[in-house]
Amino acid sequence: MNENNQKPLLIIEDSDEDFTALTRMMNKAKIANPIYRCEDGEEALDFLYREGEYADESLSPRPSLIVLDLNLPGTDGREVLAELKQNQDLQTIPVVVFSTSSNPRDVDACYRHGVSGYIVKPMDTNRLNQLVKTFIEYWFNAVALPSSEN
Repeated sequence: MNENNQKPLLIIEDSDEDFTALTRMMNKAKIANPIYRCEDGEEALDFLYREGEYADESLSPRPSLIVLDLNLPGTDGREVLAELKQNQDLQTIPVVVFSTSSNPRDVDACYRHGVSGYIVKPMDTNRLNQLVKTFIEYWFNAVALPSSEN
């Protein structure tokens, strides 16, 4: 069994459709990792800092991988990323941006802030499925993820 299979994954995504597509593909690939979801930037920061409704650590385990949408309501993904990468306890968590933005400025800014990957969400369902399969193969079968413990 792959040791990555038990490590928590945090998906920060406001679109139910995109979240469902991502989790459906993970289920199909038999990814057994616990998946947590935050729907906006404020909720994501509460989860990561264990504040507000996530003060109980059992509700907000340290993720070993974060999938981040940039275009979130309120505090957007760019702000979440900047905050995350400035925090010594959180900055080692790999972040993969999964966004509709193909703007070179967004791509460059995200890499400057230390993302581990940037995936542009395609409009085509077949292409989306192919990208998610590649993402899953790489992050859950090819690489070692950091420990989710503090």
